[in-house]
Amino acid sequence: MPERVARRLTFSVRRWPVRWRLAGVSAGLTLLILVVFALVVGRLATDRVKDDFHQELTSVASQLRNQVALEGAGISTSPGRNVLDLLMTGDAAVRIVDSTGTVLRESDGAPDLGLPDPDQVHQVGNFDVAALPLAESAIPPTYLQYARSRASLEETLSKLWLFLACGVIGGTILAALAGLAVAGRAMRPISSLTAAARGIATTRDPSRRLPMPESEDEVAELAQTLDEMLRELDAARSETQQMIQAQRDFVADASHELRTPLTSILANLELLEASFAQRGADPDEEEIVAGALGSSRRMRRLVADLLLLARADAGRVGPRRSCDLTEIAEAAIAEVRPFAEHHVLSLDAPEAVEIDGNPDDLHRLVVNLVENGVRHTPVGCTVAVSVRTGGEAEAVLEVSDNGPGLPEGVGDQIFARFVRGNGPGDLAADSGTGLGLAIVKAVATSHNGRVEASRGPAGGARFTVRLPLRQPAATTAAIL
Repeated sequence: MPERVARRLTFSVRRWPVRWRLAGVSAGLTLLILVVFALVVGRLATDRVKDDFHQELTSVASQLRNQVALEGAGISTSPGRNVLDLLMTGDAAVRIVDSTGTVLRESDGAPDLGLPDPDQVHQVGNFDVAALPLAESAIPPTYLQYARSRASLEETLSKLWLFLACGVIGGTILAALAGLAVAGRAMRPISSLTAAARGIATTRDPSRRLPMPESEDEVAELAQTLDEMLRELDAARSETQQMIQAQRDFVADASHELRTPLTSILANLELLEASFAQRGADPDEEEIVAGALGSSRRMRRLVADLLLLARADAGRVGPRRSCDLTEIAEAAIAEVRPFAEHHVLSLDAPEAVEIDGNPDDLHRLVVNLVENGVRHTPVGCTVAVSVRTGGEAEAVLEVSDNGPGLPEGVGDQIFARFVRGNGPGDLAADSGTGLGLAIVKAVATSHNGRVEASRGPAGGARFTVRLPLRQPAATTAAIL
């Protein structure tokens, strides 16, 4: 149990800020030093006060003995008694006794002080007693006992120890405050570095510079090292961005340049296919032409996909105009329907939904989502498309199916490029190039919208695209 408490205490201390730990160490060391110092000084002072008290006690007893001795042989006379009474104070007592302790004279209210001990001051009850012989030749010998209460001595010692305790506590508090101040001043450059690093992490901008401390110490060396690291990272980032931009430009230019020869090839192949259909041809030749035509069409689509993504990466936005998302969804379903003979395609769009966008890109978005549903669901499944208006002035396009659903653990990576479904929901023999959903996300993002993937009400996949509605132009009244 103590070990568990110690571990918890150690763990809690480790969670303290560094400045608190430094202040705690400073206060702890100061407390230890002050406690040792207070114990030593307190013991020495206590012994000195007691010695002074005993010396004063002995000195007063000696004076009393001399005054009593001046009375001569009349220790039993009234002048001797007057001497005893006149020399007493409120916390003192005097007795004249013999060696057996028989009281010969005593002051009023004097307590029992025991047998006389002329060798040393001794304690009897709450009194310190000094005993001095009056006449060494007397038989039996007589002694003067002078006693004082220890109350004043104990009060003085209590004040002494209270003063030392207050000094220890005050010194510890001052050491803790000084430790906090010194640690805060020492940690201030590190706090500045932390704030700057947090800002760089938030903005993801390594081109920002770190504040340099004025002093030439370990913190300054750390700041210079981190700043050099950021400069190298910024240089590496710039080189990477340049390489990526060069690749994007190459893909965009290559895709654009490939469109013209592909269009020419497709036109020639289509003319050749039409010519074979009119005059007849060898079946092998027709199969070759059909295969080349299909491959060319897939190539044209792949080039179009690469060009669209390259333009999206480069931030090139196509011409925008007002368009009806419902009409776009109808046209997309009509395009996919001939290739989805074994699936049920449905559209739920009770009203027109006007948005500002590029109709061709939005058409491609809907086609890709519907084709994705057809490709990755078994025969006989339903792919439902709905278009409606949602909250916060947005248009909502939803494409869902009742198939097996999305593979486990796919998450947002399903919208990454060249990602193909490999889970139980992927039932297509040909899962495509892996650019369909990436294009969906790129088009939605370029239209200031977003796309989400989730499980539909029927258990299959559901893709929801949210786009801003078209804002009506502000009308201004003519001022005559």
